[in-house]
Amino acid sequence: MSSQVRGGTRWKRFALVMVPSIAATAAVGVGLAQGALAASFSVSGQDFKVSADKLDGDDLLQYGSVAKGKGLDGKDAAHPVTISGFRHAEITNMCQSLVTPIPGLGNITMQLRTGNKGKPAVAENIYLDVAELDTDATFTDLDIGVAVGAAADDKHPTAPQAGTVANGSLFSQRAKKAVLTNVRQKAWATTAGTFTLPDLKLRLLSGDQPCYQDEK
Repeated sequence: MSSQVRGGTRWKRFALVMVPSIAATAAVGVGLAQGALAASFSVSGQDFKVSADKLDGDDLLQYGSVAKGKGLDGKDAAHPVTISGFRHAEITNMCQSLVTPIPGLGNITMQLRTGNKGKPAVAENIYLDVAELDTDATFTDLDIGVAVGAAADDKHPTAPQAGTVANGSLFSQRAKKAVLTNVRQKAWATTAGTFTLPDLKLRLLSGDQPCYQDEK
């Protein structure tokens, strides 16, 4: 039986999908068993951090899957993820960082910043393969418990990312609008039809300088 909430719904600090853990675990387990891929490419052995003051997204679809690729040891690896797809998203004050150990130099941080001078970054048909997410969230026209294979319709046009669904009967949720503030996210992959990044700044920084520090 699916649950539906109409109007605005607000959660504070949710991780992965906002669903009972048993349902989320079952979805990921079936994905692993049936070889679902959470991206159209083999993911690297490094996840990356993303922070943002605000993500304002339209036509959210969220479901569990598995990102497959290689670990830093060169062996095959699989990572349970939550895929968050948006038809359109605007991201304010976005930071993306990746820390890499370099022999003889120590840690080097690649840091990208955009959308912080009055013009947000804008993405069309974006899918985020998320491992961890902390945020304040408000959802409008939220449907929880939709079969992922039937989630896309005239009212909610975002469809699952190609090749990422092991079983169309698995759990998903969708919302007409999702507004996330104080975003802190770890992800394995991002894909987008287009991604416009105003005032983009890319820097290589000495040491460990991620977009945010993990909570202890």
